[in-house]
Amino acid sequence: MNVAEELFLVSLLLCVAGAVASVLLPGQWTGRVLAVFGSPATAAMLTAASLVLFGHRSIELHLWRFPVLGMLRLHVDGVSALFLLALGISFLPAFLFSDGYMLRYQSHHDPRAFGMFFHLLFAVCSLVLAAGDVISFLLLWRVMSALASFPIALEHKLNENRRASYLFLAMNEAGIITATVGILWMVALAGGHIGFRLLHASLGQISPTEHWVLFLILFFGFSVKAGLVPLSSWLPRAHPVAPANMSAVLSGCLLNFGVYGIIRFDAIIMPPISAGPGLVVLVVGAASALIGILYATIDNDLKKMLAHSSTENLGIIIANVGMGMVFTTCKLPVLAAIAYVVAMYHMINHSTYKTLLFLGAGAVDQQTGTRDLNQLGGLLKRMPMLAALFLLGCLAIAALPPLNGFVSEWLTLQTILRSEAFTSHLNRVIFALCGAGLALTAALAVTCFVKAFAMSFLGPARSEKSARAVEPVNSTRISMGLLVALCIFLGIGPTWVIPELDQAMEPLTHGLATDALVPPFFSHPHGDKQFTSGFMKGFDKIGAGAGEKAIPARGLVVLHQGGRSNPVVYAMSTFYMFGVLALIIFLTWLVVRVGTRKRISTVSEPWAGGLRHLAPDMTYSATGFSNPVRVIFRSIFGPAVREDSDTEVAGHFRTAITRQRDDGYIVDRLFLRPLTTAVNYAAKLLAMIHKPGVVNAYAAWVFLMLLVLLVVNRLL
Repeated sequence: MNVAEELFLVSLLLCVAGAVASVLLPGQWTGRVLAVFGSPATAAMLTAASLVLFGHRSIELHLWRFPVLGMLRLHVDGVSALFLLALGISFLPAFLFSDGYMLRYQSHHDPRAFGMFFHLLFAVCSLVLAAGDVISFLLLWRVMSALASFPIALEHKLNENRRASYLFLAMNEAGIITATVGILWMVALAGGHIGFRLLHASLGQISPTEHWVLFLILFFGFSVKAGLVPLSSWLPRAHPVAPANMSAVLSGCLLNFGVYGIIRFDAIIMPPISAGPGLVVLVVGAASALIGILYATIDNDLKKMLAHSSTENLGIIIANVGMGMVFTTCKLPVLAAIAYVVAMYHMINHSTYKTLLFLGAGAVDQQTGTRDLNQLGGLLKRMPMLAALFLLGCLAIAALPPLNGFVSEWLTLQTILRSEAFTSHLNRVIFALCGAGLALTAALAVTCFVKAFAMSFLGPARSEKSARAVEPVNSTRISMGLLVALCIFLGIGPTWVIPELDQAMEPLTHGLATDALVPPFFSHPHGDKQFTSGFMKGFDKIGAGAGEKAIPARGLVVLHQGGRSNPVVYAMSTFYMFGVLALIIFLTWLVVRVGTRKRISTVSEPWAGGLRHLAPDMTYSATGFSNPVRVIFRSIFGPAVREDSDTEVAGHFRTAITRQRDDGYIVDRLFLRPLTTAVNYAAKLLAMIHKPGVVNAYAAWVFLMLLVLLVVNRLL
């Protein structure tokens, strides 16, 4: 047993110990138990995954052998290790954050069950990613879904929380049952092999029709877990009711399991044989991204806004996976490798900044008692440290350089532009339309998170609790600080990150993106087969080779090389951006400092249109900020407006008018409501034969069904 396997087992044992300690110790110790046991368990798992990725170690554990099914095993390859890293990135800060956060529940709920389920959830999530066969995977997945539903309903006395937890469980069960049908069908076609490697090797040639059906079953089954449109209705309902640490891991890592299922079964075990499946994945991803950010922009509940944003980010990840599948079938391995690397980069980025923002939203809710952006404001002066950390998270998710969101979203758009390599006009048109949708998504994301920060932390306080808010405890700031540091590193160090992601995804892509994206300025200063000496000298003149002796990387520039007529398709360096921005900020501060040192400043009340005091209700609200988006995309939101008015003088004069607007969710309106209506209609028809006492009717229906079956059997 090697070091990686030992650390993997140590992590699982620490989780079990933490679950037992959570039950045995008093409720006020739950947060401390989560931090003491969960943090080292996550650190051990992160180390084990890092050894697999960077140290070229392996994790291979045989469990037991069944007489018919075969050997059940745990196996962690490069793809699994990447998802384990994302899992640890989300869970580690959540465990640390729990130390001070769980105290808010001890007065009205017993949090010990939450501590037990949270520890076990991390252990089972790790086992799902390490499962090396179909049986282990499906059993552990079912346990994972069940365990995740309990922490969501911590405040189970509230009807809304119970309904959200049940919806989460029901939707995820429906998804995995659908995927199970496809997986077992795949096993049957492969001759009964249940191991992932044997399943892939034995699947053989299947007909295009079977491939399409299997792909659709598996894709839409796992899309439920990823929260993709049109199967995303559970996501904005489960996030707001869950505790902040659970919301963080629900969005930061549990959604990733849908992506893992799609990659594992639709791309690795059963790779696409035509461009069609990849185009479906791309279109669904782009539609999910656009619809998710539209609803995030108009929502005023901070956690619900972040939930809709998760649909957006998972859509971007899935869109990259779809591009990778299309490039693979079109025999463009380098572009396929770039697309898959970008998908994994964005997945890790999303786990980082979405966990950061959910923890920040939980801290705001804990200190103010509300998540309504119309009731917040003015928190910058009262919680400056939290405001700074939350601001960096907003900048990262809005894809502003030099933070991590910019790298993956910029590369996403650049990869879409490489559709010019296709010979098929249909592929080009679909890529162009999806690229336009993703570009609009990126623009709306800036609007969304300007609103999130400005309405929460700037302006006057719009409620008494906001006016009395104080800085959260150290555990909150430490956990969020770790995530901010990671956002900065992933933003300025893509040339460190891309080679590692590339090595992990190489068995899937059969091509390498590193040589195409990261020029070897430092390792091969005179060029190599991909980048000639003349090419390197041209970039060296603008400083691309600076830092050769100080920085342990191939280079500091991310670019993609084209042909002779267009030698550089795109190029950028967030490392240099970081340096230039830091220099600009310093020079600006210096000029202001020197230029105003002799100026006398006076502080006075701001002018408010002649009013002595500007009431909070008269300031710019979150609803007003996002109203232009509501107006422009009215056809998507399909709003329902209810108007209430007060009248005087025999009902002839209206003295007050109140309008309430309900922006219906497009998924509910176009998919779930028609489906519910159809099911209810069918149930009413079936109920007609269940009238009590009509025995003759029962006999007639049985005879009629028997007659139909005999006729059908005769015809076939």
